[in-house]
Amino acid sequence: MTTFTYQERFKTLQGVFDEFTNRTLFELQSRDYFDELVSPLLIGKESNVFLACKGKDTVIVKIYRIQNADFNRMFEYIKKDPRYEFLQKHRRQIILAWTQREYKNLIRAQKAKIRVPEAITFMNHILIEEMIGDEEPAPMLKDTKPKDPKKFLVLILEDMKKLYDGGLIHGDLSPFNILNHKEKPYFIDFSQATLVKTPNSEELLKRDIHNIVHFFSKLGIKENEQEILYKITRKE
Repeated sequence: MTTFTYQERFKTLQGVFDEFTNRTLFELQSRDYFDELVSPLLIGKESNVFLACKGKDTVIVKIYRIQNADFNRMFEYIKKDPRYEFLQKHRRQIILAWTQREYKNLIRAQKAKIRVPEAITFMNHILIEEMIGDEEPAPMLKDTKPKDPKKFLVLILEDMKKLYDGGLIHGDLSPFNILNHKEKPYFIDFSQATLVKTPNSEELLKRDIHNIVHFFSKLGIKENEQEILYKITRKE
């Protein structure tokens, strides 16, 4: 078993590897979900994302920061989700529920048969998922424009429709949360995704549509947001 020295190896990442996080990582490693963290990949608003080796494969390890995540913002999102109506405004409880919710959302997205990372497991505030890519992680859409923007947009809208039919809305869809892997879109970052029956779900869907239409308008593709909303929801 590898000795954990992540604080020493990733010294710039303050507030990530506390004792609770190290114990959770050790338990996940003991259960053979990964061998060792390899390198940081991304620092998000509430989480740090790492690449980890698992034999010859690479997986994603997403660690939600307990000490300095904006749990007030998280609570405002999650309290509207019918699955978490019981949740009290307690920092650790909110962050653990947030992690669980992302895992559940990924499972639901997989069942809807859209392109997403496979959800491998979660424990406490740590989520492990498939890495999309070959030797290296696939790039974000914002960094690698599609060769055929019209076709790529059609695929995105098809997956938004499938996700909606599966009872879920991404809620934070943008060129930052869509990967371009071999000219196909992969949705990532499902922590803000919520059920269609959530009171503010249509508002979130409209925002997703606006973000996508705005991005592709800069690539010369013009679409009507209201028409897209109708195609997804079949509501006037």
